[in-house]
Amino acid sequence: MVDEKDNDSTDSTDDAWGAAMSEQADASSAPMNELVDESKGDTGTENIDVILDIPVTLSLEVGTTVIAIRNLLQLNQGSVIELDRLAGEPLDVKVNNTLIAHGEVVVVNEKYGIRLTDVMSPSERIKKLK
Repeated sequence: MVDEKDNDSTDSTDDAWGAAMSEQADASSAPMNELVDESKGDTGTENIDVILDIPVTLSLEVGTTVIAIRNLLQLNQGSVIELDRLAGEPLDVKVNNTLIAHGEVVVVNEKYGIRLTDVMSPSERIKKLK
């Protein structure tokens, strides 16, 4: 049996995320068919439709550091690791380990999200994939 309270909270969370997503709809990037190189004579939609359902890994990188294995083995609960970023700097948004944007952390209905502050153009993203 499904609890109606769970459905209501799920609906409100979906509504909140939907509202957050619609905020950026006006500033959305180029249409999908612009991703196809028109110099090759491709119309775009029939070629791009083939890949639209392929899953990719989206990750957020707060920062990085280089650490010796000796120090890595000494880490335990409560250890602090210094990263190469200052507090307040934007996070890197990566797809399959390729940088596509920068953003800042937001909280919507007690769940983390990211607001994209700087997105690479589709042509720049495709160039990085090659």
